[in-house]
Amino acid sequence: MAIADRDAIMAHIAEDNPAAALALDEDFEAHADRACRTPTLYKPGRMKGTREIVVRENYVMVYLVQPAAVVIVRVLHAAQQWPPAAV
Repeated sequence: MAIADRDAIMAHIAEDNPAAALALDEDFEAHADRACRTPTLYKPGRMKGTREIVVRENYVMVYLVQPAAVVIVRVLHAAQQWPPAAV
């Protein structure tokens, strides 16, 4: 889901400002790299077992720390509801 989230965000921003989309994508990469090097660097997430990275004011990356890797599970705009509402 994270890849689809990221692709949608980049496409939306790139419609009006390709340079801004590229800069945001570079920020996503930099934060993900830091999380891989220091998995507990960012705050515990709202869903049990996750952690969250605030990338700029309006974007959040949600990830899991697994024994051999950090897995980014979502890339969200702050306006999106997270965690999802109960059905």
